[in-house]
Amino acid sequence: MKKPELLCPAGSPAALAAAIEGGADAIYLGGAAFNARINAKNFTHDELRDGISLAHAYGAKVYVTANTLIYDKELDDVVRAAEDAYLCGADALIVADLGAAARIRARVPIALHASTQVSGHNVEAARLLAELGFSRMVCAREMSREDLAFFAKNSPIEAEVFVHGALCVCHSGQCLFSSLVGGRSGNRGECAQPCRLPFSTTKGIGYPLSLKDLSLARHIPELCEMGIASFKIEGRMKSPEYVRDVARIWRRLIDEGRGASDEDMAELAAVFSRGGLTDGYYQNKIGRSMLGVRSEEDKQSSRSLEPFEKITRKIPITMKAEIRRNLPISLSLLTDDGQDITVMGEIPQEARTAPLALESVVRNLTKLGNTPYVTKSIDLELDDGLMLPISSLNALRRSAVTELMQTNESKRAEDDFAEQVRRHPMARRDNKRTAVFYFPERILAQAHEFFDVLYVPLDRFDGSTNGVLLPAVVYDSEWAEVEERLKLAVQMGAKHALISNVGQIPLVSKFQLTISGDFRLNATNQEAATVWENKKIEHLILSPELTLPQMRDIGGATSVIVYGRVPLMVTEKCVGKEISDCKRCEAGATLLTDRRRVSFPVLRDSGHRSLIVNSVPIWMADRAEALARFGLSAHHFIFTVESKQEIVEVIRAYQMQLPPRGDVRRIR
Repeated sequence: MKKPELLCPAGSPAALAAAIEGGADAIYLGGAAFNARINAKNFTHDELRDGISLAHAYGAKVYVTANTLIYDKELDDVVRAAEDAYLCGADALIVADLGAAARIRARVPIALHASTQVSGHNVEAARLLAELGFSRMVCAREMSREDLAFFAKNSPIEAEVFVHGALCVCHSGQCLFSSLVGGRSGNRGECAQPCRLPFSTTKGIGYPLSLKDLSLARHIPELCEMGIASFKIEGRMKSPEYVRDVARIWRRLIDEGRGASDEDMAELAAVFSRGGLTDGYYQNKIGRSMLGVRSEEDKQSSRSLEPFEKITRKIPITMKAEIRRNLPISLSLLTDDGQDITVMGEIPQEARTAPLALESVVRNLTKLGNTPYVTKSIDLELDDGLMLPISSLNALRRSAVTELMQTNESKRAEDDFAEQVRRHPMARRDNKRTAVFYFPERILAQAHEFFDVLYVPLDRFDGSTNGVLLPAVVYDSEWAEVEERLKLAVQMGAKHALISNVGQIPLVSKFQLTISGDFRLNATNQEAATVWENKKIEHLILSPELTLPQMRDIGGATSVIVYGRVPLMVTEKCVGKEISDCKRCEAGATLLTDRRRVSFPVLRDSGHRSLIVNSVPIWMADRAEALARFGLSAHHFIFTVESKQEIVEVIRAYQMQLPPRGDVRRIR
């Protein structure tokens, strides 16, 4: 059974050192931009270079995050950041934006790992990612034991699994709550964590969206047995002490090949906890016990951690030195894993007064101080009667240590980069109007006349429309059921499919449906639109986080959401059960109310997942001139909790270009 890689977070150089101290096999970190923890200290160019060199000296790999959505004007910059990471010695890039990944892959010869922000959660997603040049996928945190085992066995690329740390209640890459409500985009590394705040519901005030931290420490043997390539610890916003102590515990458990005991779990919880730790998703025991908030007792426990000062771990080396008459002095260093270097210095002189003493030479050559190394043994050959300045011995030692550290680095240069390739979608926008109706029974004749394509959620498709919306999440264990439903929908007259995830293209392709891409694919640049166009997606709804000029510049067969309460979260955990009851949730009558008394409708998604939609709709009915000026002729509507009469009024408002009657959200 192969040991998995222990992958630890580093939000700062101190945290990187702490990860090394804790025994990390690999470390992931972010540069100054384009990373999903932009509020961490992160790494400057020099810190990145030095940090990678230090990690490599200890045999640890370094993965640099470029895991935010990228706008067109930033594509050149993100490629330059990738070039810089490569030249600094990074072992891989963790990327979320498929357009950025395509540009980087064409330019920089570096391994690509698909961020959890890609929302990969099935084997078909991994196959598509492999075609796009990825060698590893970070699996969705919500995947169960059974789905992870199936994925690891059948995926063409490596599986990286979050095994410890904070849990977002929303599927990663699918959260727009912080962005559309608070103006701070989680997809751009600025999440304000509204899920950690209290909400009032029909059952009182509580924290229905705040989850305990994840820990799969009890399940280490079976995760190893599955063949999971990398165990990932979350925590780039956490302290060096957290990184060191969690890494230490996981290192111990992995090396001992055992699951955590109660004592081990208590030790992990003492480092950081939100009222305990959970493995609910993994065990498919999804319920109220997963909820948790950080108590004063939890905080006090974390404050008592021993301060981290420096790396105390040392790499043992064997030294061999020769100081011979009429020959340059030499120093050889050899590590236990076979790294071997030799450096030469100046020729010693005949001593006039005090010749070199063996003890003095040994003391100076073994003075390794703050380097990663410690002398295990030294073999010194010293001729009598020779003289050499102590500064020369020190210089020889420093030169040897520098060269030994550089043996871990591959030779990289700008000559390795290919010519820049810029791509843009070839298709053109049309005047298509499309809409998603979450409740098909509310679709009246006016809607059939006004819209070209009407999508209904697959599990509610009744044959009254020409399109189906696939669920945001389809695990491998759900694949057969969804495929059967899709087959039935086609028999009932479906001609169009709106996909929500990278893994769904093969599912709909076999039924000869016209494929469109939902906003959940997070297309925010021309390169991303081109990727989807090349995958035979004929129409793409752009991210609602974009501005009108940004949408104009992307071009292609794309459309803009001009009306609707945009889904802010899709949660694996049934929020409706926590705050209301199944009947109200099924009818779209459940509300989640925040501290400002703003209410967000909660709908049932496929299975018992929940969909939390915005409190106000996007409204662009009276901005037809602006849409036309930017060439945005393809329009998409989302109908969630609107009544039949409200739907008729919305259609009329867009026909008449009327202003809104209440609070709305604008796209600028």
